[in-house]
Amino acid sequence: QLQLVQSGGGLVQPGASLLLSCTASGFTLSSRAIAWFRQAPGKERAWVACIAGGAEYTSYVDSVKGRFTISREYDGSTVYLQMNNLKPEDIGVYYCGAQRGYYCSGTSPTFVEFWGNGTLVTVFS
Repeated sequence: QLQLVQSGGGLVQPGASLLLSCTASGFTLSSRAIAWFRQAPGKERAWVACIAGGAEYTSYVDSVKGRFTISREYDGSTVYLQMNNLKPEDIGVYYCGAQRGYYCSGTSPTFVEFWGNGTLVTVFS
């Protein structure tokens, strides 16, 4: 069975950090671009960041630039989202998604072929 398994997330205060992980089961991530999305309560799933298959290219939504870092293991097996200086507006369920190609295709969820199971991030004062 092809799936993406996520870990990380949790309940933190503003300014704290969290590390999200995304690992493939049944297939390899090494040749695929991987994107992170988040879905806030009552809102649509929104693109956060993306990393190319060889990690030579990354991109971020403006609201997380300088705070979040997307990376991947050398063998491409696991992709991470390091989130620093978390803010209340970062709240949501975070999903990783494997796109069909090597390079990041775009910010729409329609470019994702496989989704992770989601992990909740809550930031409270």
